[in-house]
Amino acid sequence: MGDIVLDSVSRNFRRDGKDFLALDNVSFTVRDKEFVAVVGPSGCGKTTCLRMAAGLEFPSSGSVRVNGKEVRAPGPDRAVVFQQFALFPWKTVHENILFGLRSLGVGRNEAHERIAGSLKLMGLEGYESAYPHQLSGGMQQRVAIARAYVLEPDVLLMDEPFGALDAQTRTVMQEELLRVGRANPRTVMFITHAVEEAVYLADRVIVMTRRPGRIKETIDVKPTRDAERWQQYERIEDVMDLESFVHLRTRIWRLLREQHDPDIH
Repeated sequence: MGDIVLDSVSRNFRRDGKDFLALDNVSFTVRDKEFVAVVGPSGCGKTTCLRMAAGLEFPSSGSVRVNGKEVRAPGPDRAVVFQQFALFPWKTVHENILFGLRSLGVGRNEAHERIAGSLKLMGLEGYESAYPHQLSGGMQQRVAIARAYVLEPDVLLMDEPFGALDAQTRTVMQEELLRVGRANPRTVMFITHAVEEAVYLADRVIVMTRRPGRIKETIDVKPTRDAERWQQYERIEDVMDLESFVHLRTRIWRLLREQHDPDIH
């Protein structure tokens, strides 16, 4: 069971001697094995929400719970994938993936089995001895995701994981993440600026206002996706032409545009 609950969360920061409110009374839940994308203007607090779920930051008021327990620190039930791949350049693919398992005290035989499964899941078989500099950006992010999956966390926290990739590689990685999610589902909180990416990947999309971040609207994607049988399509370009996809994308874009021009109604 892996759910994420933000309950009436606000977050104040102090910068240049002044206090400012980054998040204002934010409440939402990511249910067990649900994929929720969070979109919103820059500076609206999307990443702050994720970092609080990870135990890297803490609310000024309200509470953040994972698996029913208040988050007080990072934990093995949560794995984080950042935009920058954050791989150790002096370690091989195998050694990078092994690192987290060693910190958990996983035995050699079990670690070997879990790494083999994670490499297979991410299409990295045959790259075990490669170093990060020998891999493309997409392959490096596959390693970062494999390193997260190998820990067998209840929750995956992904902060714009494809933001540093070129457009073509990003599309391939979106398709791969959808495939991996079907094969090995996890509770996922996914931060992105890309509306099409959010609609393609998520069961629900949370749209936030500009700072101070609040929940503008929550869009339920999954019923539409199931009705249109999006899962029969293996490539994102086939999905993007569906009327349901275009409708959802346009709806979210309009909500975001209102944040840039508050006079639009």
